[in-house]
Amino acid sequence: MLSLFQILLLILDIAWFFIVAHVIMSWLINFQVLNLNQQFVAQIWYGLNRILDPVYNKIRSFLPNMAGIDLAPLVALVGVYALRIVISNNMQSFY
Repeated sequence: MLSLFQILLLILDIAWFFIVAHVIMSWLINFQVLNLNQQFVAQIWYGLNRILDPVYNKIRSFLPNMAGIDLAPLVALVGVYALRIVISNNMQSFY
């Protein structure tokens, strides 16, 4: 059972990394540090969008419109962190 919890925590860590990478890339693209005309950058950006947009769209459906501020990544990060806490705190009850 411990292995299952460790695998779940690994999946949550990967999701955390993808969300943080997506946020950082969006800032770098908006400040024109990264250019989407570069093939490698574009592939990473569109890959992250394809992975994260379904999650963000579900979160955006219940968030109020904030006039240009997207809080979906922040809510997703808080959700991933909350799941990690719940899994870590309940791990001992399954021994």
